[in-house]
Amino acid sequence: MNKTLLGLSIALSLTGCATVDRNDPRDPLEGLNRGVYSFNTAVDDAVLKPVAQGYVAVVPRPARQCVSNVFGNLSDVWSSFNSFIQGRGHEAINSAGRVILNSTVGVFGCFDLATGQGVPRVRNDFGQTLGVWGLGSGPYVVLPLLGSSTLRDTGGLVVDSVANPVAIGQLDNVRLRNTLLGVYIISTRAGLLDVGNLVNDVAIDPYSFTRDAYLQRREAQIRRYGPGATPGSSDNYAPLPNYNDDQAATPANAVAPGIGAPR
Repeated sequence: MNKTLLGLSIALSLTGCATVDRNDPRDPLEGLNRGVYSFNTAVDDAVLKPVAQGYVAVVPRPARQCVSNVFGNLSDVWSSFNSFIQGRGHEAINSAGRVILNSTVGVFGCFDLATGQGVPRVRNDFGQTLGVWGLGSGPYVVLPLLGSSTLRDTGGLVVDSVANPVAIGQLDNVRLRNTLLGVYIISTRAGLLDVGNLVNDVAIDPYSFTRDAYLQRREAQIRRYGPGATPGSSDNYAPLPNYNDDQAATPANAVAPGIGAPR
């Protein structure tokens, strides 16, 4: 398991989850959000989690990693564009270089050779871009099936869905699009099995835990490059909380690039 996740989980369970805060000003829609969260959890428990567990049991790890890497390679295209319009030219070039290397020598992204060459994946979406441009997050919201978001990130998600040229949702072939979407959801959820178990084990209130982890990570992403950030300052580039080695998402957030881009 990702060590960063473990450290984040322990810290939040000891500090933020000792009590349940039902009056968080960031979450004025908490009553509605909890209802959607319960719905998402029920769907996850009944469908997504069992299917993901079967996928892990049947498909060898190298094949699962290849599938995850291919989708990650596609996400690098949109990340590169968002890095560019955020004014982060160096990261835009690095992400574009990752796509070229992994798509060719890495066999369409099956092998993440770029990370091995010292060019790690940096995930950027349009919701983060809006934050870097100075737009506030707005209230926390839980989207049906898509999970944690904010008003700003939901707007960014719409742009991600329609503007990303390599999004699954852009495919005209309905059968192929639905097949790839299903594979992506299963692959993503499989990568989050340990995360979901850990949240349930250590959090008094999994809803609050998930909300706080999501908002802290998004805030850290914006703070690194948003208004007031000092170029070159080590404070701006501190490691961000990460939720697993392949996807920055929460349980029940298994969604496809461009339909619900990983956060």
